[in-house]
Amino acid sequence: MHASPSAPTVIDVAGLASQLRLSVFRLSRKLRRQAESGITQTQLAALSTVERHGPLTAGDLAAHEQIQKPTCTGVIATLLDEGFIERTPDPLDGRVAWLQISPAGRRVLQQVRKRHTAYLARRMSRLDPGELETLARATEILERLTEREADEPAPRVRS
Repeated sequence: MHASPSAPTVIDVAGLASQLRLSVFRLSRKLRRQAESGITQTQLAALSTVERHGPLTAGDLAAHEQIQKPTCTGVIATLLDEGFIERTPDPLDGRVAWLQISPAGRRVLQQVRKRHTAYLARRMSRLDPGELETLARATEILERLTEREADEPAPRVRS
């Protein structure tokens, strides 16, 4: 008598997506608690975007962050007041100003990232080698999930 081949595993993609969303949300919340940077998550996200994509205009920042322009104006004002970003007028068009990260802004981001990395490293040090290998592979997959697809429209901001 022959053993029947095992049936392929069926994955509940919607259920897995729900679990993944909840896990990522919880991890994000735990990391926010580690930041102790003195600025809000919205300001921290905007500062990271200015670092990554700057110099950029206020409109570009609002589009990247997918926030309304008035909200972005408030975020920019706080980041300027704290000295985390700098505003430079466009030499060709006086109506345009360019935002870029300042040395103080870079230091804040470095401190937050260092705390986040230390927190994750402490938690991950408790995992066994097989779990770490699985996590390394999952990280590659998550990177692919977060890449923008070529046919995906760019973020739009309502005025």
